[in-house]
Amino acid sequence: MPIYEFHCNKCDQDFEYLILGSDKPECSSCSSGDVSKLISACSYVSSGSGGGGGGASSSASSSCGGCSASSCAGCGH
Repeated sequence: MPIYEFHCNKCDQDFEYLILGSDKPECSSCSSGDVSKLISACSYVSSGSGGGGGGASSSASSSCGGCSASSCAGCGH
C-alpha cells in the first residue's frame, strides 16, 4: 500500500496519503477531494556493496543542500 504526496487545489496545502484499495484522497487540512498527485522523490535501501553504504537514501537529499525536511513537500522547494 503506497503512500503518495498530493496538493490540495482548494487550500494550497501539500500532504501525504496512504492509498488503501480504491480510496480517494482527501486533503488533511480542509477535507476537499479536489487534489492533484505530486511527483515524489523516491527512497531506496541498498543492500549491495556498490558504494551505497547499505543505508536508506533519498534522491532528494542530493538536490536540496540545506534542507532538513524528510520530503520536498515539507520544505517548500
